[in-house]
Amino acid sequence: MNGDKQSLNFWLGNGILAVALVLVLFMGSLWQLMGRGAMVLWVALVVAGVYLLMKDNAGSGASPD
Repeated sequence: MNGDKQSLNFWLGNGILAVALVLVLFMGSLWQLMGRGAMVLWVALVVAGVYLLMKDNAGSGASPD
């Protein structure tokens, strides 16, 4: 391990994915309140979180191997 600090994109991506996890845990009650909007919100959060993580990975120059 080289001890590099993680970038802001890494922490934001993980934070957004944590919110998406909490959202999916309460999807049943949210579905009753919001209908399809709950699923659209969940998908948007997951896409944003994964995008930030991939953007951070591309900027670090780290290889997947």
